[in-house]
Amino acid sequence: MDYLEKVLEKLREWARKLIDNVFGPESEPEPELIPIPVNDRRRR
Repeated sequence: MDYLEKVLEKLREWARKLIDNVFGPESEPEPELIPIPVNDRRRR
């Protein structure tokens, strides 16, 4: 019986990890890039 309880606990742990990975909290959205003006006159 003790063995079955350990197996069930491992299965619950794996299921929790799987659910967290698949349906976990949404990751933070990537910050929007801010355009930086570049003075191109030097190169021409």
